[in-house]
Parts: sequence; C-alpha cells; structure tokens
Amino acid sequence: MTTPFDADPITPARRPGLISRLRGAFLTGLIVIMPIGLTIWLLWTLMGWVDGFVLPLVPTRFNPEQYIGINLRGVGVIFFLVFTVVVGWVAKGLIGRSLLRWAESVVARTPVVRSIYSGIKQIAETVFAQSERTFEKACLIEYPRKGIWAIGFISTQAKGEIAERIPMDDGLVSIFLPTTPNPTSGFLLFVPKRDVVELDMTIEESAKLVISAGLVYPDGQEAKQAVEAMAAQ
Repeated sequence: MTTPFDADPITPARRPGLISRLRGAFLTGLIVIMPIGLTIWLLWTLMGWVDGFVLPLVPTRFNPEQYIGINLRGVGVIFFLVFTVVVGWVAKGLIGRSLLRWAESVVARTPVVRSIYSGIKQIAETVFAQSERTFEKACLIEYPRKGIWAIGFISTQAKGEIAERIPMDDGLVSIFLPTTPNPTSGFLLFVPKRDVVELDMTIEESAKLVISAGLVYPDGQEAKQAVEAMAAQ
C-alpha cells in the first residue's frame, strides 16, 4: 500500500495514439508539399500572365492553338524569350545601336516620357545587366548600435566623393543591410572596413538566414569566433 507521501512509481512512457500519429504525419506532409506546390503554382500563374500579355500580340498564323485546338500554357513565354533574344542581338549591332541612340534622343526631348523611361532604364540595368557586379560577400556589422550585430552584404569599396569626404586609413565599404523577412528592401550604409566582419557563408545562405528570421541557420562557427575576437579587442 502507498501513501500520498510515497514517491510516484516510474511508469513507462505512453505511446502516442492514432490521432497523434495521424496529426504528425499530416504536418510532415504539409512541410513537404507546400514548398513544391507553391513553387508550381507561382510558375503556372506567371506563365499564364505572360501568355495573356504576349499571345494577343502574336499574329494568328503563328499561334499553335489555331492548329491543334488546345491552349498550351507557356507558349507566350517562348515567344517572349525568342523576341527578347532577337532584340538584344539586334541592339548589339551597329544599326541597332544607332537606332537605339536615336530613339533615346527622341525620348530625352519628351518631358513626361523622359522621366519614366530613365527611371525604368536605371532599374533594368541595375537588376538585369550582366556587366553589373553583384554582392561580394556577406558580413556582420554593428547596427543599430554597438554590441548589436546585423547581417549585411558587401557591395563595393566606397569611391568618388563619398571616399573623399570621409577619408579612412583602411578604406570605407558600402554595405547593403537587408530587412527581415523581405531582403529586397533595406539600407545603404558606408562602414569603415575595420568594423566589418566578413563571413564564410555564401550570399544565398545569408539571405536564407535573413528571410527565415534566424530559423534557417548555416554553420556560423567561424563567424562567431570572429565576432568574439573583435569584441575582445
């Protein structure tokens, strides 16, 4: 016989019931299915949007739907890719460059169109131009105050008037500081090179860390050691 003051006997752990196992299997299935399903849905929707914009501009005799009677998703994407390649190939030639300069000179004399065209051109050249440099490395900087660290992307060494106005012995580095969970927005910071801790993780791994709000963590042992060494100085 036991009393209320006796220690509870050790009871074996209960196995999860059928409902718990089904719930766990369902959640695991969602984790597997959702990324794949959302990716397929986004690609399918994007192809439909491009088809709806491009196919009305394609002559009827070139539309495969007229011959097979079926609306093939993605045909507009193929037409768009071919047309873009042809335009780029022509624009690289002598005649294409001459026509492009003439068209830009006409646009430059049009007040409202000039502002819209120049803005869109700058965005397109920044995002798509192959000659533009991408981010060099991921890094850690103290932001928004000393003792608090944030992930940034090193773009270039500061040049021109920025470097002249703020002279530094070891140089000034331009850092893009992304926001969470949307890394496409952020801040442009100019930081002394001695205050930048470069990371070994790739840009993609750093972006995943920012997007996931610290949940998807690559191996950051070397970065931790670098931060500790810098804090000890």
